[in-house]
Amino acid sequence: MFDFKNFDWEGLLFGAGVIAAQIIGILIAFLLVRAIGKKLINRFFEKLLVKEDVTKGRALTLQSLSENVFSYVLIFILVTTIFNIFGLSVASLIAGAGIIGLAIGFGAQGLVSDVVTGFFLLLEKQLDVNDYVTVGSIDGIVEAVGLRTTKVRSFDGTLNYIPNRDITTVSNHSRGHMRALVDIGISYDANIDKAVTVIQAACAQVATEEIGIVEGPDVIGVQAFGASDVTLRVIAKAANGEQWAVERQLRKAIKEALDENGIEIPFPHQVNIQKSIDAS
Repeated sequence: MFDFKNFDWEGLLFGAGVIAAQIIGILIAFLLVRAIGKKLINRFFEKLLVKEDVTKGRALTLQSLSENVFSYVLIFILVTTIFNIFGLSVASLIAGAGIIGLAIGFGAQGLVSDVVTGFFLLLEKQLDVNDYVTVGSIDGIVEAVGLRTTKVRSFDGTLNYIPNRDITTVSNHSRGHMRALVDIGISYDANIDKAVTVIQAACAQVATEEIGIVEGPDVIGVQAFGASDVTLRVIAKAANGEQWAVERQLRKAIKEALDENGIEIPFPHQVNIQKSIDAS
């Protein structure tokens, strides 16, 4: 039987205290190293931004990835050190646990796929932080590119965590100028040539006021025939991210110009037909 009276409780408590102190010391060192490391990374990329050949989005992307890698390395060192305190070997535990090792192996396949895909996303510069992208069914702004996941914030505020291996097609809307497109309907009774002249004059005025416009705007002519209107199309090239503001400004200016010149913008009409039913 176990002899509680003669058991070395003092030695047990002393050993437990030593282990607890070691763990606390390691955690404090981990937090300090992580804070210092992140500050050094931030300073490095702040200096990198001074160079003209590195864009802000690219620098932020590499900074996010560097912090991600640094955190994973620190966590691995922390776990390994704590295991060693308890006299456990990480390698022997993984090798000895067949089922756990197999599960880790299957999990590592996805991890490796994430890392490899993320590497090529960065190498080929498919996306950077602050880029407006479409990934599958998700539209939004890239907030971070990590080893395992890419964070994309939708325009409604939702933050999407996308595993890198799931990023098979990327539509990057932040590379080059964007198209601003406005369709405006006028009445079938209106003079199309006069309407085009009025709209083009309004577009020219907007071009002198809106700094987001790179080229145009130009009225390209009749686009379609609707149920109650003739659709005219206006196209302009806008600076990246400014296309929506340009479209809003064009709609406002065109509406005011058409009103001033008495050109009607029709609205759909509904005709209700009632049939009388004679009682038999």
